[in-house]
Amino acid sequence: MVPNNRVFELLGISCYSPGMRPFVHPASEDISLSGVLHALADPARLAIFQRLLAASVSCPTHCAALAPESMARSTQSFHFQVLREAGLIRSVRRGAEVINSARCEEVDARFPGLLTAILSAGAAPTPVSPDFTP
Repeated sequence: MVPNNRVFELLGISCYSPGMRPFVHPASEDISLSGVLHALADPARLAIFQRLLAASVSCPTHCAALAPESMARSTQSFHFQVLREAGLIRSVRRGAEVINSARCEEVDARFPGLLTAILSAGAAPTPVSPDFTP
């Protein structure tokens, strides 16, 4: 049984449709180092987060514009869920779209310099060992 919107309103949660579950966003003090590292350890999520940072300079962005076109929608949803639950992004439903924005200030306040270090390491080419043979 799905509760009606009034139940969500009483709990302080906004929900546009009785069938939609509200997004879970951790409070700033609940953002964990292991959660952030786990979320950004995956190359696809790191790329999505980097695209979001590049796009959010102008405005928050919807999911489809951030993920690769070849990625299945269910996989996109999973990656955005991991980023959201790690405290890296905030997602808001606007009609049929989900608009995402980065929570860099909150993460930087909790772990100063962490995102800068991860993103600069993610942008650098991976060094190849001298004995590597393709």
